Amino acid sequence: MTESPTTPAGSPSGDVLGRVLTAEHAAVFAYGVIGGKTSGALLRRAMAGFDAHRARRDQLRALITQRGGTPAEPVPTYRLPFEVREPADAVRLAVLVEQRMITAYLELAADPDPGLRRIAALTAQECATRAYGWQPKIGDPFPGMGRDGTDFDVAIPTQDAESAAADGSAETSGQEAQPEPSASDGQ
Repeated sequence: MTESPTTPAGSPSGDVLGRVLTAEHAAVFAYGVIGGKTSGALLRRAMAGFDAHRARRDQLRALITQRGGTPAEPVPTYRLPFEVREPADAVRLAVLVEQRMITAYLELAADPDPGLRRIAALTAQECATRAYGWQPKIGDPFPGMGRDGTDFDVAIPTQDAESAAADGSAETSGQEAQPEPSASDGQ
């Protein structure tokens, strides 16, 4: 088990920075694999992603050190989620890496330090842009809601219900509206 780098007091910021740094180490590794399976324009895109993640990794290392922590070192190899045999696999991996990095930076976006929140927001935006560059398609607009919104069922309150709720005179029937289960709920 590897320890995550922390500030001397073990602050949440230090723990989160350590987790994001570990994710950046893995992203740099993955982009090395991606670059090895691509050529031409895809290779140039892979090199740009590699350089961007390496720069963020170095920035995080510096932040952890400035805060009195010890940054984690990368491990020699990382397990990839699937075998990368051809350029299509490399593209799929690049999209997945960027999506996971967005998730890693979201935790940092909740930090009380406005400087860390800014880094997190900008980096998540950069990752989203890179993911879209690899695979220009828009996924579902909101988790659990399909593109056309047909599987998003919500009761829309009437004007009377809103007025009653505002003045506290709403009567309850003891029954709350429940969303319809989707086909994926049982899986």
